[in-house]
Amino acid sequence: MPDELIVRVAARGDGVTESGRHAPLAAPGDVLAEDGTLTPGPHHQIPPCRHFPRCGGCQLQHLDDASYAQFIIDRIANALAQQGLTADIRPPHLSPPRTRRRAGLQAERRGRDVILGFSEAGSNALVDVRQCEILLPELFALLAPLRTLLTGLLAPRRRAGVALTMADRGVDLALSGIEADSLAAAEALTAFAQAHNLARLSIDDGYGAQVRWEPRPATITLGGVAVPLPIDAFLQATADGEGSLVAAVREATAGAATTADLFAGLGTFALSLPGKVYAAEASRDATLALKGTGRVLVEHRDLYRRPLTAAEASRFAAIALDPPRAGAETQARELAASTAPVIAYVSCNPNSFARDARIMTEGGYRLDWIQPVGQFRWSTHVELAARFGRN
Repeated sequence: MPDELIVRVAARGDGVTESGRHAPLAAPGDVLAEDGTLTPGPHHQIPPCRHFPRCGGCQLQHLDDASYAQFIIDRIANALAQQGLTADIRPPHLSPPRTRRRAGLQAERRGRDVILGFSEAGSNALVDVRQCEILLPELFALLAPLRTLLTGLLAPRRRAGVALTMADRGVDLALSGIEADSLAAAEALTAFAQAHNLARLSIDDGYGAQVRWEPRPATITLGGVAVPLPIDAFLQATADGEGSLVAAVREATAGAATTADLFAGLGTFALSLPGKVYAAEASRDATLALKGTGRVLVEHRDLYRRPLTAAEASRFAAIALDPPRAGAETQARELAASTAPVIAYVSCNPNSFARDARIMTEGGYRLDWIQPVGQFRWSTHVELAARFGRN
């Protein structure tokens, strides 16, 4: 078998030749020999993190920006093709390294030491993260002192969850799977929160999160509005990526006097849109937080069980939606039957997006453009914003 050129990167991160041979950790332009060895090509970069590829937090650090951007475009184009669709796919917006503002890690006590980091790819084994090229420096700086704190809170061979979110006034730290009922544990938590200027510290011992430190209400600013931040709430992964998605939604819905924001969350898009905005959200905590801003009309509504009907959607000049990874098939069918002039669809899953896009185009919408966003840098996770117009 002759040497072959890697021509693309598959959805799970393997390099693929024209004949269909797969090679892990290969970049477009690499040469794959008959015995499986790789000769790096012009798009194969030296991974910046010493934990790559063992750490499961990243899968594509061996790609330069050009090939990473092309991977994102290909993921979207291939998902659309499977549904018989094409679209104008714009150049992806890539969030810079060290800008991830939220992360979920795990900690495990091993003897006197605490291992803290991400799981290995395809494994439950933890990588003790001593370098990270994706996390905000403020989040990464907490890992070392967290190991010391958890040494006194974690039982041997037990695991704990560690959720970090950069809020307006510091880091929001949520710990799960530990017990901290003793006076010594309570004092250690308070001292840690004070020493590191945390916005909030909460503990979930299996009976729900309990706030242990919050000198002032934790908030996150969205659309220029400080929104109360529920514990371990969903946010776009980077502020930079959020800005790109918001700009795309604003462009798609430009000129709309009334907009419905579906799966609104804390108001990432609702609070950034002009005119009158109706927001629907299933999470009770997010609904209450968004209502508390007094800026938009908010309804606590599970759109999977009770989607916005075609008649309701037709009352708005524009619709914006940002569903979970499963997409919004039932809601898409109602939108397809509506007369709403414009739909801005934000997605974190090209496959479910393409399915919903086919439903809406079959209902008379055209897919005008797609703006990809690579805010989960060096991962196979792809986000996008798209505009649909009524034919």
